[in-house]
Amino acid sequence: GNITSAAEHAVALLFAAARNISKADRDMKAGLWNKKGCTGVELSGKKLGIVGLGKVGNIVANVARSLDMEIMVADPYLTANRASEMDVRKVEVTELLQQADFVSVHAPLTSETENMIGLEQLRMMKPTARLINAARGGIVNEAELAQALADGTIAGAALDVYANEPLEEGSPLRNLDTITHTPHLGASTEEAQTRVAENIAEQFVDYFTKGIIHNAVNLDVRLNPRIAPFARLADTLGQ
Repeated sequence: GNITSAAEHAVALLFAAARNISKADRDMKAGLWNKKGCTGVELSGKKLGIVGLGKVGNIVANVARSLDMEIMVADPYLTANRASEMDVRKVEVTELLQQADFVSVHAPLTSETENMIGLEQLRMMKPTARLINAARGGIVNEAELAQALADGTIAGAALDVYANEPLEEGSPLRNLDTITHTPHLGASTEEAQTRVAENIAEQFVDYFTKGIIHNAVNLDVRLNPRIAPFARLADTLGQ
């Protein structure tokens, strides 16, 4: 229900990071006309590295393609055929970090992805590169990102998610001009909230009227009765 909203927010952060939107806004509200200090970069012709090409990353890739960006993807589950269909180049994470002008994270938080991007990885990136994370807090090491931004290792970042939420008052990320912050707004649209509510209601109705369970996380799933015979057939054929 909130996939589109999450993807659109990531795109918004991509633009904000490229054009220093939050810094320009702060300066204007402080009475400054800091035109030179807020000079940005174009997205057109740049390389976008997407870490994790799930449903959200897919939408971001489609938007980036319309902006004439070259798209690289690091995703162990992405097949060569799917990459070709999506008109993206599949690469390893190291190559993505080294070549991308913008890196957008769209991976789940797992034991493999926790602190996946720290100072070592940030130092692989171009000094002009910018990092966007609207996926999950904890994938990017926040203290090391703050260090990389402070010493100019990378040019900027835009974050919607954090390892601990709300973001701590003493976080080193709070006082940096080169970062844009939002308070986990990926799913915070009227449309997404309505769709999620409708989906939940439909799941309850299907369970109590038809015995069908959708999107179960922590129990054995009973298949839709209409599908069950085919699942048994597939299992038999597979064996």
